Amino acid sequence: MVTGTVWVANEEGGTLTAIDAATHQVATTLDGIEGPHNVQMGPDGASLWTVSGHDSFAAMLDTTSLEVHGAVPTGGSPAHIVVTPDGATAYTTNAEDRTVTAIDTATMRRVATIPAGAGPHGLRPSPDGRWIYVANVSGTTLSVIDTTTNTLVDDIAVGRGPAQVAFSPDGRFVYVSLNGEDAVAKVDVARRRLVGKIKVGDGPIQTFVTPDNRFLLVANQGDETAPGTTVSFIDIGSFTLTENVDTGQGAHGIVVEPSGKHAYVTNLYGNDVAVIDLATLTVVARIPVGGKPNGISYSPLTVEPAPTTMLRLPDGTAGEPAQHSDDEGHDGDTH
Repeated sequence: MVTGTVWVANEEGGTLTAIDAATHQVATTLDGIEGPHNVQMGPDGASLWTVSGHDSFAAMLDTTSLEVHGAVPTGGSPAHIVVTPDGATAYTTNAEDRTVTAIDTATMRRVATIPAGAGPHGLRPSPDGRWIYVANVSGTTLSVIDTTTNTLVDDIAVGRGPAQVAFSPDGRFVYVSLNGEDAVAKVDVARRRLVGKIKVGDGPIQTFVTPDNRFLLVANQGDETAPGTTVSFIDIGSFTLTENVDTGQGAHGIVVEPSGKHAYVTNLYGNDVAVIDLATLTVVARIPVGGKPNGISYSPLTVEPAPTTMLRLPDGTAGEPAQHSDDEGHDGDTH
């Protein structure tokens, strides 16, 4: 049986939902962060990171006490957040500023602002923590950041509308969803070169490689007028599409828990989370959550059931609302 907690950012609802992975029931809901676009569990399994796309800050929550540990201003319109494998640094993409913010997790202070491409959106660290790969959804490139110097070291041309990346467990390859091409690209990390491309469903967004390196999962969101409803399964060895699994309206965020038994998919237009049994490739549960569920992350720790909790943010956390323009690549209903 799978245990632990699946955390979901409900961007339109302004809430974070904790789902008990054993029962597929909502354990609790946290309120008080406006426009949470993404969530990411730290490597300790207890520190949950999120961003406010509305107020342009990143926050770290203690999932044991359900309290905000700290908050840090970012650039404009933060989209995604990740934490390095050693837990030392968090990085956010800032679509409005075309930058990435680096945050020291021990001091909760910004340590660098790094230029990126057009509309930086999804990002992930390499398994060894040396690199951060950033998908620039309003452009055609991946930005490569050296985490030892917090500098931009390369841009890799991959195709139209790169939305999110996923590394193979051995770090040899990175896979990127191309929202503008309904495709996925494969990049050789050592050569920093595009080596493959394959068609998937409509409007692919988030990506995730299974722990056994067998499949790449791609959530096909489509758009609000014509929602995508599937997750594509790509065989890693042959780099071929093997299956499309129906999950719900607007498949968006995706995470696979470490045992590889279940994948969890946020359905942006269905306001729920689908649970996929990876042995049978069938949906075994649908869990209602908040409005426009977006980012999703897994923790091995269990959260005790509790009523909805209003989070207390540090004084001065909420700044001026972000000013979005049409070409900045941050749209809570799309990416």
